[in-house]
Amino acid sequence: MTWVTKRKFEGRHAVVTGGGRGIGAAIAAELVAAGARVTIMGRDRVLLEKHAREFGGSAQAVTCDVTDDAAVQAAFDAARASFGEVHVLVNNAGQAKSEKFMDTTRELWERMLTVNLTSMFLCTRQVLPAMVAARHGRVVNIASTLGVKGASRMTAYTAAKHGVVGLTRALAAETVRHGVTVNAVCPGYTDTDMVEQGVQELMQAKQVSHEEARAMVTRVIPRGTLTSPREVASTVLWLCSPDASGLTGQAIVVSGGEIT
Repeated sequence: MTWVTKRKFEGRHAVVTGGGRGIGAAIAAELVAAGARVTIMGRDRVLLEKHAREFGGSAQAVTCDVTDDAAVQAAFDAARASFGEVHVLVNNAGQAKSEKFMDTTRELWERMLTVNLTSMFLCTRQVLPAMVAARHGRVVNIASTLGVKGASRMTAYTAAKHGVVGLTRALAAETVRHGVTVNAVCPGYTDTDMVEQGVQELMQAKQVSHEEARAMVTRVIPRGTLTSPREVASTVLWLCSPDASGLTGQAIVVSGGEIT
């Protein structure tokens, strides 16, 4: 059972984008365990429905391409039709792609910005009016340690995640008087499919084994191990709870000491 007591989220509707895998799935599980009704959004309907069945009647699966205006509108309409207005939004959907700056195409640049940043704009504007009217709401944007630092071969992704942190801070300033908090969580290397993709790319770029590539990743983490999705989810859960009502506009790093 999660450390946040169940009663703190009873009657609350939470939406988690990118909820089918990794960090998103862990966040959805934590919110359900804490008593929320959770809409899990993503592109893989089979996987989403599998999670929803595991969570029972407290969760529903809604497919959504978070980069498409009409799809986002339809998905949030469906979410509200079943569970009512959204009290908590976790913008987690995203993609990462490593490429040298001079080899970064316009298509890749636009895709990284659209998937990682514009999607948060589209989803947040679906829930913000009701939150402001109710004078209560929680928005948590999943950024990255690359939202607060730079990295070689990750220009487009880094630019997008810096944009997420900027969006978070600006929107927090705009909504703080309306009872809404907006914060970012910046995970470091987390044990997810996205990091495994990075390991595969590192193997190819450096011509090293899987074990060697993974060791290169963990070497930059003072703790020596990858962050777990559950560790990120626990931070998100606290930010969504009444206990974090005084915290807004922050970018909280969860990285095992990678950034101090």
